[in-house]
Amino acid sequence: MVRLLNNSSFEGANAVKRSRILLGLNASVFVMMLGVGLIVAILPGKILALTGSPSMVGMLASTFAASYILLQVPVGNLADRWGFRPFLFWGYLLCALVGLGYAFAPSALLIFAGRIFQGAGEAPVWALGPAVLSIAYPEKKGTVIGFYNAASHLGLTFGPLLGVLLAGRWTDQAPFLFYAATCAVGAAIVGLTLGNVRPAADLPRQTLNLATLRILTREAGVLKAFVGIALHGVAYGIVLTVIPAYVIGARHFSQASVNVYFSLFYITVCASQFLTGSLSDRRGRRPLMAAGLILTAAGIASIPVLSSPWIFGAFAILSFGLGTFYLSSMAFLNETVPDTLKGTISGAYFLFWGIGNFLGPPLVGLVAQVAGQAAGFEVFAAALALQAFWVMTKAKPGPGPFFKKKEA
Repeated sequence: MVRLLNNSSFEGANAVKRSRILLGLNASVFVMMLGVGLIVAILPGKILALTGSPSMVGMLASTFAASYILLQVPVGNLADRWGFRPFLFWGYLLCALVGLGYAFAPSALLIFAGRIFQGAGEAPVWALGPAVLSIAYPEKKGTVIGFYNAASHLGLTFGPLLGVLLAGRWTDQAPFLFYAATCAVGAAIVGLTLGNVRPAADLPRQTLNLATLRILTREAGVLKAFVGIALHGVAYGIVLTVIPAYVIGARHFSQASVNVYFSLFYITVCASQFLTGSLSDRRGRRPLMAAGLILTAAGIASIPVLSSPWIFGAFAILSFGLGTFYLSSMAFLNETVPDTLKGTISGAYFLFWGIGNFLGPPLVGLVAQVAGQAAGFEVFAAALALQAFWVMTKAKPGPGPFFKKKEA
């Protein structure tokens, strides 16, 4: 026998403390992602210089993803038990130490080891920030999570531009030292502004494991959300890998055009966060989730058939759809669990997202090899459209978002 537990509380959540938390989280993630955006553009060149092998560059993504995916749920579960600030603080600080390692690493092996620790450090930053905000702002979680996501993507947008502006003006170690400094500043901001945020002590403590996850997915819409999140991870990976390769090889895009493509992607994702956050609070999550999937599908399906410069319109539609689904699905999942599992469910979000991001792009690439690049895009666009239809279909209510066994 199970019963629903969906209490919502936040200790000491007055207006001043809530505003401090919101500003602190947004400032810390923006500063950190400014450094991340800078070094992501530099690390491939460092690996090439150390190894001389282009094939080794792909290991940068794999080593990061391994720890990032595996630690999401454990870190979220621990944060639900012990509070969010320690895990966010040490996540930022670990990344700061990684930046120092990158600056002076004499071998590619140490760079790859650093990527493993960087994935471990970023896991709480991506998952726990939205969890804290959903507890502090239960009445408008879509809006505040949108601000947080926008701040992170703004940092990712301006980081590479900063690298371009400062190219030739600093040493080879300086970008990595700058990254270490941004992470250290992020840790300081978290330590000073976040406070001891945790669910109220009198709420029942629960855990998310395979058995409870299976019951959770019986709740109306939750399984649909997880499948959509995995597909979102695939689409995000395609945007960063398959589509740039396609427009360079098949459409003969210049490097300048590719740079415009990435800038457009990040800026449009930011815009979607500001525009759809409050809308999802007012109109509900599922319509926005479906709309995001439809826009993503339309953008991907249009890429093979549009010519430049119209193809940039497809990029913008695709990016806006990704941002819309990301925000609305994150807010939706946070509404399915009590405050005692906000960190865990956010970790589960990025677990499913990371699996799709890691496995999906190679599968889409395989379809493209067998049936042609255009067919690969169209098949995946059709999958996204079908998922949007499934999200909007009415499902039978499940046993409730979370539960505990009654005492005998």
